[in-house]
Amino acid sequence: VQLQASGGGLVQPGGSLRLSCAASGFTLEDYSVAWFRQAPGMKREWISCISNGAVGSYHANSVKGRFTISRESAKNTVHLRMDSLRPDDTAVYYCAASRLEYCVVEEHTYDYWGQGTQVTVSS
Repeated sequence: VQLQASGGGLVQPGGSLRLSCAASGFTLEDYSVAWFRQAPGMKREWISCISNGAVGSYHANSVKGRFTISRESAKNTVHLRMDSLRPDDTAVYYCAASRLEYCVVEEHTYDYWGQGTQVTVSS
């Protein structure tokens, strides 16, 4: 059972990236999936989530209108499309999966975690 986060990199302010969270060993569509991020010297924060069965998706105020979370069930993957990136989006981004049928922000409710992918927004 594994989650693999990928797609990070260096991008200029105003640019875009798409992160991917691929699952192996279980069906990701049966789980609610969230993205968290941790900037240097900061606590890890919840930023986006898509509920079990894609009934709903939710975003933190800091990314609302710029980030979009979606499922690609055929590939057992969840994506995070990030547009209009800003330097304060720089962080390590983690995906996590929860058996709960709805989205929550508490880290302890998530059963599986990806290893993190670095996103750096800089000119």
